[in-house]
Amino acid sequence: MSLLPGAEPYRHRGGPVGVLLCHGFTGSPQSLRPWAEDLARAGYTVGLPVLPGHGTRWQDMQLTRWEDWYAEVERELLALAEQCERVFIFGLSMGGGLALRLASVHGPGIAGLVLVNPSVRSDNPASVILPVLRHLVPSVPGVANDIARPGADELAYDRTPLHAAWSLARLWKDVQARLPRVTQPVLLFRSPQDHVVSAANSELVLARISSTDVTERLCQRSYHVATLDHDAGEIFAAAQDFIRRLAPAHAAGVIPVKSDHHQG
Repeated sequence: MSLLPGAEPYRHRGGPVGVLLCHGFTGSPQSLRPWAEDLARAGYTVGLPVLPGHGTRWQDMQLTRWEDWYAEVERELLALAEQCERVFIFGLSMGGGLALRLASVHGPGIAGLVLVNPSVRSDNPASVILPVLRHLVPSVPGVANDIARPGADELAYDRTPLHAAWSLARLWKDVQARLPRVTQPVLLFRSPQDHVVSAANSELVLARISSTDVTERLCQRSYHVATLDHDAGEIFAAAQDFIRRLAPAHAAGVIPVKSDHHQG
């Protein structure tokens, strides 16, 4: 199945600092493409893969599980690690959960995490019947396009495939158990007006990780997909400050470029 226009992966060979970007459940690289391009313009090496079953049609997700999505971002991480001296991981929503799992597994190999409205737990009481419901109903209405900025559009599925949703719930349990193993510096962005992921997700992350260098920032003007929303420019700028602070020697000579996060 061919990718939808705009859902393509994005890669850029830059300097010795690499950034892996992980998109969310039922989403695509399009939700992080402006961020990836901003980092590329600043001289960083960037990897933004498309997760298996994503970027085509929701039915394709039914054949994939969280292990497939994780394996793809881990492959990208290892490729970046071969090219770069320091690697950071940025994640949106479920991509934040994948980033946290990568950090728990690869330890010192990860220089830091930037998480935007990370998803690590279920907010739906009906999730308890998901193991049975997924065999009766193939999908339910999707959660895409939670964006406050007029004219912004997220390229994501309009249906949520329930086999994949069941697997996502298993990923959440795995990530929750691993949170104490996360020791890297963390910059976490949370939108108070997020209609997809509750504040309890970020609270859980901040309460359980073992990191001592932790900053939480609020995206007051944005909804869930803050990387395409009003606060995108602030997220991009703060993320570059985060990199420069943690990898000053490696980032030397990398010139920050003013963000242009508007959709084309």
